[in-house]
Amino acid sequence: MKRKTLVLPAIAGLLTSVLTACGGTDESGSDGGTIVVGTTDRIEATTGGPAPLDPAQAYDAASWSVMRNTFQTLMRLPRSGTEPVPDAAESCGFQDRQSEQYRCKLRSGLKFAGGHALTSEDVKFSLDRVRSIHHESGPESLLSSIDKVETPSEREVVIHLSAPDATFPSKLTTQAAAIVDSEVYPKGGLLKGFEVTGSGPFEVETEEQDNRLVKAVFTKNPDYKGDLEPKSAKIEMRFFEDSAQLEKALTDGDIDLVNRELDPDQIEKLQSGEVEGVRVTESAGQAVRYLAFNTEAAPVRNKAVRQAIAHIVNRQNLVRDVHKRTSDALYSLVPAGTLSHTNSFFNEYGDADIAAARRVLSRAGIQTPVKLTLTYSTDHYGPSTAKEYAALRDQLNASALFSVKIKGVKWTEFRPAAGAGKYAAFGIGWFPDFPDADNYIAPFVGKQNFLKLAYRNNAIDDQLLPRTRQQAQRSMAVKDFQRIQNLVAQDVPLLPLWQVKQYLVAQDDITGVEYALDSAAMLQLWELSRGVKG
Repeated sequence: MKRKTLVLPAIAGLLTSVLTACGGTDESGSDGGTIVVGTTDRIEATTGGPAPLDPAQAYDAASWSVMRNTFQTLMRLPRSGTEPVPDAAESCGFQDRQSEQYRCKLRSGLKFAGGHALTSEDVKFSLDRVRSIHHESGPESLLSSIDKVETPSEREVVIHLSAPDATFPSKLTTQAAAIVDSEVYPKGGLLKGFEVTGSGPFEVETEEQDNRLVKAVFTKNPDYKGDLEPKSAKIEMRFFEDSAQLEKALTDGDIDLVNRELDPDQIEKLQSGEVEGVRVTESAGQAVRYLAFNTEAAPVRNKAVRQAIAHIVNRQNLVRDVHKRTSDALYSLVPAGTLSHTNSFFNEYGDADIAAARRVLSRAGIQTPVKLTLTYSTDHYGPSTAKEYAALRDQLNASALFSVKIKGVKWTEFRPAAGAGKYAAFGIGWFPDFPDADNYIAPFVGKQNFLKLAYRNNAIDDQLLPRTRQQAQRSMAVKDFQRIQNLVAQDVPLLPLWQVKQYLVAQDDITGVEYALDSAAMLQLWELSRGVKG
């Protein structure tokens, strides 16, 4: 890389597209052949997180959307579907029935963008590095099942797992397993700043301002060896301060495609055809929102308090009044459209019922109103977040059983504080790392969970979750996953709220939009090209 200064259904191909209008000029953000993508994602370098595009630190959808197009992994998600296919590897597979030894053979002639050869030693270096750096907000948990990595030859990699894990090929599609250049990235520390040196379909040049990424320019990597074929030689990603600026740039024709994040009112306007020459593509995305609880914090330590909240929250009103139906009510950790989903919270609590909440608190001897603060990120989950938490506050306070306040915090402060257990109740969003029920459960309730939540359930940790990972046929794990969802609904360490629909908004001459997101909602820039406008 050269540096200047600086949700979706299980089958991605099932995206539905609505042409809201035709017309406009022939210059919509083209800059020659360049396609311009706009987003309000924030990618920042901070004291605690100085390397937002380093695979050892980065663990958020914004960073991964940049990295996904520049790094290779051994395996990747396909154009549509959920079964991993080879990427940097020529072939990969388990060598035993227990799913404990995984062997890959690399493609011949792999190179990093800087010119260095990519060998099995770089793969080992990359996997070992993420685990040894052990960044507090990083994706190390995705690689926690690795025992050791061996390199019998320059093109062979053998990964030994400490326990059976049928989801491991899917984990290798994530940016936790991105292959970095061992001659560029430090072994024991992070590569600070916004530099990226990968072997993916694009090289990237980044531009920063005030320690925040403001532009990323992707150009086709001439040394790329893989099955992906970029349909455009150059794509520019611009990062906007807010959704108003993003919408104006789209309306003015300065950008060609919006990835994230417009608010519900803006989406409604664009779908109605108020802006000419714009196409709205909608999918039943796999991104979800939860209210998470620190089960060791005094206000919510008693399970009855969390169960009462589950009885009171009216999801249907939230998605109707706040989201303008740009999301769907969610009643389990695992979203609809993912194998093993079941509506555990609806089965346990039914529709919103204040009388039932009152009975739960009364039986537990809880004095009311229960004082509680709900904390949320002001700048990470989109422009509607403040409205969402104001609505949750109002629902709980209207019951007279709670006295709730809300507090908004910037993401750079919010994320480490949440992990340190400083919030009793806080909002968390989740884009799947890979499309499997495991990835909606293990990051939150298993041992060494990513959020560092205190909740423990021995049946989940020691029996059910490990057993699901022994099932190469994922349909055989459904009963155990559904049992886990039911146990979580009973204990309420997290409260599922809504499942976010995914929207891409494009000028009508941009093609490939229906394939621009994979089944984990990651942006696939290589699918985009420019056609005929009108």
